[in-house]
Amino acid sequence: MRPVFRYTATEGVKRKKSIAPEHSPRFFTTFAPMENSYRYDGITLRYDVEGEGETLLLLHGWGCGREIWKQIRPLLSRHYRVVSVDFAGFGRSDEPTTVWGVEEYTRSIEQLARELEIDSPTLVGHSFGGRVAILYSSRNAARRVVLTDAAGIKPHRPISYYYKVYSYKLLKRLLPVLVGGGRARQLIEQRRAKTGSSDYNNASPMMRAILSKCVGEDLRGVMPAITAPVLLFWGDRDTATPLSDARTMERLIPDARLVVAHGCGHFAMIENAELFRRTIAQFLDIEQQQP
Repeated sequence: MRPVFRYTATEGVKRKKSIAPEHSPRFFTTFAPMENSYRYDGITLRYDVEGEGETLLLLHGWGCGREIWKQIRPLLSRHYRVVSVDFAGFGRSDEPTTVWGVEEYTRSIEQLARELEIDSPTLVGHSFGGRVAILYSSRNAARRVVLTDAAGIKPHRPISYYYKVYSYKLLKRLLPVLVGGGRARQLIEQRRAKTGSSDYNNASPMMRAILSKCVGEDLRGVMPAITAPVLLFWGDRDTATPLSDARTMERLIPDARLVVAHGCGHFAMIENAELFRRTIAQFLDIEQQQP
C-alpha cells in the first residue's frame, strides 16, 4: 500500500518515508545558461544548458517558453545539468511544418536526449510539457518526474461545448458558399475571437491545428507504465487542468505523490513559488538555498 501524504500551503510536505534518491549529495559549479540548437523533422529547436551533473529536463506549457522556469532554475542548476527546452513553435524554436501531436513533440525530446547522450533524466513538466513528460517517461528510463498542473487527461465536455465546436465547423463550410470567401473569412474570424480560448486565438494557423490535435489526446492508457517516482504539484483552483486530473494521475501512476497548493490556479509553481521550491527540493533530496 502506498504511503499517504497530507499537504497544505503552509505546512509543505510531511512524508511517511523517504523519497530521496539513492546517491550521495553532489556539488557542481553552476554556469550561466548557454543557448544551443538541434534539428528535428527539418526544423531548428533551441534549448539552454546550465549547471553540471545528472540531467534534468524542464518542459514548459502551451503558450510559454523556457523562461517560465527562471524562478526555480537557480536552485536546480546547483545540483543538476539543467536543460531548458523551447518546444517547437514556442520561444525561439521554429514552428513545425506539419500538424504535430504529443507523439511528435515527445520524439523531438527523445532526439534531444540522444544528441546530449542523456540517460535516465529527471523531467519537470508544466501543463502541455506534462503531456510530453508523461509519454516520455512511460517508454524511456527516467529517474524522477515532476508534473505541475499537467495536461494529459481528456476533459469531459458538456453538450454546449460540442454544439459550439460543430456549429463553428459547419459555418466554415457553409459561409463561403452563402456570402463569398472574403466576407466568410471575416465572419468566421469574428466568431472564433468570441468563442475560442486565448491559447487558440493567440496561435498561428499551424499552432491552432496542433493545439486542436493535442488537447484531444488522452494519456491515461500510458500512465501505469511510468515506473519512476512522480511528484504531482497542483493548484486547487486550476480550471485548465483541474485537481480531479491530478487525483486520476495519482491513482493511475504506480508511484505518485500529490501536493496541493491551496488558492493557486494553473501556474501553481509560480503563484506559490516558495512551496514549489520546498516541495521539489524535498522530492529531489537537494539542499534548498536562496539564489
